[in-house]
Amino acid sequence: MNSFSRTVDLLHRAMNTANLRHSVYADNLANKDVPNFKRTEVNFEASLKKAILSDSYKPSLLMARTDPRHVSNWTRLDYRDVQPRRVLDFTSSYNNDGNNVDPEAEINNLLKNQMRYNLYAHSAAFEYGQVNLVLRS
Repeated sequence: MNSFSRTVDLLHRAMNTANLRHSVYADNLANKDVPNFKRTEVNFEASLKKAILSDSYKPSLLMARTDPRHVSNWTRLDYRDVQPRRVLDFTSSYNNDGNNVDPEAEINNLLKNQMRYNLYAHSAAFEYGQVNLVLRS
């Protein structure tokens, strides 16, 4: 896979994750008054970073496996297999009724997510603009 394809694929995945986050934050806000409702978060970037770094990192000492059932100390991860995960937040509490949605924090999360999405969209447009520029030459 070439650099352009990988970059565009990563931007596409990031934009899809931003769309998922938008719906999760909107759902959290819609349920801010529901007793015992637990807010949801989306985890993606840390897993994606781990998968991307596994391409270039290999431990200096690889453990020998004498049986296929043995656990390896290193496996290459494919970033295309990484999917965003919804995670319920049971650790925090905001209201006395068991609901942990902070409306101000959720609105801030929505705004940051929108800015991220705009950045991804502009980056994708730039990538395609570069290809268009080369094709016109």
